[in-house]
Amino acid sequence: METDWIWGLIGGGLIGLGGAVFLLGNGRIMGASGILGGLLDGSGRSNTAERIAFIAGVVLIPMIAVVFTSAEAQTHLTPNLAVVVIAGLLVGLGTRIANGCTSGHGVCGISRLSWRGLIATIIYILAGAATLAVLRHVWSLI
Repeated sequence: METDWIWGLIGGGLIGLGGAVFLLGNGRIMGASGILGGLLDGSGRSNTAERIAFIAGVVLIPMIAVVFTSAEAQTHLTPNLAVVVIAGLLVGLGTRIANGCTSGHGVCGISRLSWRGLIATIIYILAGAATLAVLRHVWSLI
């Protein structure tokens, strides 16, 4: 029986727990794009150390987890570097336009029963599906 879904369930639970701890501890939403954006544009100067710690944790914890487990991350990332770079830039642009990302709107927004979070989540899921359909089936890029 396939058990890979368990890792997704555990990861999703940890993201939800992290969002709850961040909200209860700081009174602010745990939106990764807002945390990173505040570092980049200087608007988060009042809590720079907290922002750096968050981003470092997001990057370092998976690396540490790989050391202590035999799990090997499997991705379906395209080898086309141009597509990866353009996709990253578009995701960054989209999070700025939507004033948030999946962690802010999808996890924290929906869990707080925010209409804005729900609508943003629906829109970016539909946009992602449409983008995948075009890039895979029309342009054969991925």
